Amino acid sequence: MSFFISDAVAAAGAPAQNSSFSMVIMLVVFGLIFFFMILRPQQKRAKEHKKLMESIAKGDEVMTTSGFVGRVTKISETGYVAIALNETNEVVVKRDFVAAVLPKGTMKAL
Repeated sequence: MSFFISDAVAAAGAPAQNSSFSMVIMLVVFGLIFFFMILRPQQKRAKEHKKLMESIAKGDEVMTTSGFVGRVTKISETGYVAIALNETNEVVVKRDFVAAVLPKGTMKAL
């Protein structure tokens, strides 16, 4: 039966007590890396997007997440925004789907 287990592994016996402590340290380090590399930047982006949503006003030129570029004509209390794409077309989108507020004159430059 000894040909399945090498003599060095069999002689080692039980693992050292430090392995459980080092495992806890490693989990804490991975948790900190996860927080600073993934969660914290995501929270920062969410805060900036919320600030953008609150700053939208009538007459702003905006771009939606679907790529529409237009001028805000109406803002409702329920969280929807009416955007005029040109003189004849107007769409209503949820305020959360506005990706960016563009500089004045962007629509004329397109």
